[in-house]
Amino acid sequence: MQDWLRMSAAALGRGIGAGEIEPVALTETILEAADAHPLRDRIYARLTPERARAEARAASARARLGLRRSALDGVPASWKDLFDTAGVATEAGSALLRGRVPARDADVLRNATLAGLVCLGKTHLSELAFSGLGYNPITATPPSVTNPDAVSGGSSSGAATSVAFGLAPVAVGSDTGGSVRVPAAWNDLVGLKTTAGRVPLGGVVPLAARFDTVGPIARTVEDAALMLAALEGRPAPDLRGARLEGVRFAELRTIAFDDLRAAPREGYAQAAERLRTAGAEIVPIEVPALEGPMGDSALLYTSEAYAAWREVIEANPEAMFPEILERFRGGAGTLAADYLAAWERMIAARRAWAEATAGFDAVICPTVANTPPRLDRLKTDSDYYRTENLLTLRNTRIGNLMGLPALTLPAGVPATGLQILGRPMGEAALLRLGAATEAALD
Repeated sequence: MQDWLRMSAAALGRGIGAGEIEPVALTETILEAADAHPLRDRIYARLTPERARAEARAASARARLGLRRSALDGVPASWKDLFDTAGVATEAGSALLRGRVPARDADVLRNATLAGLVCLGKTHLSELAFSGLGYNPITATPPSVTNPDAVSGGSSSGAATSVAFGLAPVAVGSDTGGSVRVPAAWNDLVGLKTTAGRVPLGGVVPLAARFDTVGPIARTVEDAALMLAALEGRPAPDLRGARLEGVRFAELRTIAFDDLRAAPREGYAQAAERLRTAGAEIVPIEVPALEGPMGDSALLYTSEAYAAWREVIEANPEAMFPEILERFRGGAGTLAADYLAAWERMIAARRAWAEATAGFDAVICPTVANTPPRLDRLKTDSDYYRTENLLTLRNTRIGNLMGLPALTLPAGVPATGLQILGRPMGEAALLRLGAATEAALD
């Protein structure tokens, strides 16, 4: 049964379908592992064992009757603590929401439950999901699986570590500027950022609604594809026969390689060479129009975030981590004219991006420009916290600003990732490319 803790979600689902794995036993094995793990309270904000056992019993009954609802029916999953769970606290890593207990599940959790997934519990995150580092002195800070003295990446920090430490087969996070992809990359996992507007956000604690997205963190691209299907309530993309022969990748040189640290540079170079060996063509491109929205991104994000949270924050600002409070308040003085002008520049840049990338199957670049910073320095050096946070989110933010789906895969060097940027609403094609890339990198 201990082997189950390292198996992919898809493999567990196949085992359930073949009668080789019993959902109740699987759920109990994972709950027991979580209870016994020394990092449990730094990864999980709260477990939901009663719900998990009830859902596992139902999945077991369906399996015996041959009535499984999906490929992941009976497979447990963890949920970032900003997805509403009926009757269970959802606090988004903030004292501002302490004791908040929603009456109904988030839409995506309801969809996943209908697909037969088992809810293990709620994972820690950066406060109100507004940091890429995963450091949260208000609740808890999960460590990176690649470096116990470093942060795990955020804001879906506990989501990634629940999978990386074997305490969940698959996790659900959110991504507004990189919050799925950063912790996935820093913990050597697969992370899928979906196109904004594709996956429902009902019952998800917001950060910046026009950029917020929901996506899975998993061990394999197949798991990410199956989890996307469960979140949407749709059939899973078909990944069979995916190949890289004849695929044309654009290698984004604008911004994405600036100040790139040694490990991400090495990881990307190794990954790119393996793609070429597998038959892909990689062509460097520049997209100068991207520089405008990247420069405007702080204005866009902080304005949206402060508009959503101003009243709650200003009623109790001393309850917040000062770095996060300062970041929210960065949007307090934005003029409507400046905000709208920034949006127009971003829309124009999206058109330029579409033109520049039209002849390619996808765009690639390093997922994150740095590796996990040490927690002790983040605690004592505010300037370091800010500069590392901005660098951490820089490459991932490209996908959010351009309105794209994006996938990160382990690049082969610990705590580094290869990012693949697809076309808006093109998750199926992106995941097929991801499956072929995964095979080439294996």
